Amino acid sequence: MSMQEKLASIRARHEELAALMSQGGLSGEEFTKMSMEYAELDPVVEAITEYNNAIAEKENLQELLSDPEMKDMAGDDLRAIEKRLPELEKQIRLALVPKDADDTKNAILEIRAGTGGEEAALFAGDLFGMYKGFAAKMGWKLEVMSASESDLEGYKEIVAEITGRDVFAKLKYESGVHRVQRIPKTESGGRIHTSAATVAIMPEAEEVDIEIDTKDLRVDTYRAQGAGGQHVNKTDSAVRLTHLPTGVVVEMQDERSQHKNRAKAMKILQTRLYDAERSKLAAERSSDRKEQVGSGDRSERIRTYNYPQGRVSDHRINLTLYKLEEVMGGEALDEIVDALTAEDHASKLAELES
Repeated sequence: MSMQEKLASIRARHEELAALMSQGGLSGEEFTKMSMEYAELDPVVEAITEYNNAIAEKENLQELLSDPEMKDMAGDDLRAIEKRLPELEKQIRLALVPKDADDTKNAILEIRAGTGGEEAALFAGDLFGMYKGFAAKMGWKLEVMSASESDLEGYKEIVAEITGRDVFAKLKYESGVHRVQRIPKTESGGRIHTSAATVAIMPEAEEVDIEIDTKDLRVDTYRAQGAGGQHVNKTDSAVRLTHLPTGVVVEMQDERSQHKNRAKAMKILQTRLYDAERSKLAAERSSDRKEQVGSGDRSERIRTYNYPQGRVSDHRINLTLYKLEEVMGGEALDEIVDALTAEDHASKLAELES
């Protein structure tokens, strides 16, 4: 199918959906499904319409060139149209790039300290501060679900829920190993150390996304403990959920209520299982998935934060910014996010056109 035939079929489907929805007689589920498809096609059809209008205008202007009185004005307008057409063509191609169904979802953020001991835990805390600042800039809500603090106010592990518009679309490229190079607070000799933390960004699962059979779930309750092993309450409020088929375990003890801990643990468990299924399907669809920007491979070293040089380098797209402080504050993280998004779109577009 040629590009023109594909665009014609998209417009025809858009019109068909509009007609079907206006006729009535659809079930609620059918109407919702059609309206979602219609909304997805909307930006493509708008781009096609604008492009076709520009082509028609170009043809009219070319006819006017033969009129001595209109020649100069038509020539100026024609040059402006010809300048716009490549951008309009690009908008259509980008609109044709398949959308990730999870882009509009909220996300679960998990950060774990890696190699580097206490310094790695401090860095995990810095990364959490970066995402917290970015969430505030984007107008999102960030809520900590569980946290295991280190001795120096860092985090061995922290899990948070981020809710808002297109959260997963913006943050999905952040999964992977983040590396820091700096003189640790714990280092008296002033030597530069390298440590790391792992970030996982997962689309928050909804009940329709994944069902967990109760017979596949083992639920254990125990007394929540604070730092050093002291009991923080006298009831079995902490919850451990084990998904028997996969062996995935989630523990939650941050709330005093067993019911609240179980609800939070279930949300994280559903999200981890859903993310594992997404990753499996994506790997099956693309043999070179690890080479793609949005692979989400958590063993991949994706970025280095070099404090002595004040730079942040993303290794997937060879991007280096000398804005370390602004990135760590969350203010300039969107410069990296936008570059990664553009690269991923370009890759998918090239694949589509080939």
